[in-house]
Amino acid sequence: MEPALFDTSVYISALRQGNGATLSLRRLAADAPLWLSSVVLEELYAGAGDRERRVTERLERDFDRAKRILVPNLSDWTQTGKVLARLAMKYNYEQIGQGRLTNDALIAMSAGRSGICVITANERDYRRLAEFRSFQWRVAAV
Repeated sequence: MEPALFDTSVYISALRQGNGATLSLRRLAADAPLWLSSVVLEELYAGAGDRERRVTERLERDFDRAKRILVPNLSDWTQTGKVLARLAMKYNYEQIGQGRLTNDALIAMSAGRSGICVITANERDYRRLAEFRSFQWRVAAV
């Protein structure tokens, strides 16, 4: 089974669900080896209150121990810029729209490079990113 990682949207939905979240997340990934994007980690910390921060710290610790944290490299950053420029031209995105997509594009580019499937609740943005760079992704039923 191909490796997978959850986009921030999936973790946020799980955090809102409360205690049953871990089980529902495992079901979404089936038996796939799970990875955590450093970009997702940053987004989770940026929006975390006390309870969410503790959960995020545990995620970071567990994935770091397993050596399964995906960090964008130089190529991912440059591909992100190129994809965002093409997307802006096609969909008439202004700079704010491009900025909003930067993190999703970094997640998509690094996952694509590593052969990791992105599981997201954010279908619209990932569908558009996939028009310009091939990567595996699917929508989570959260």
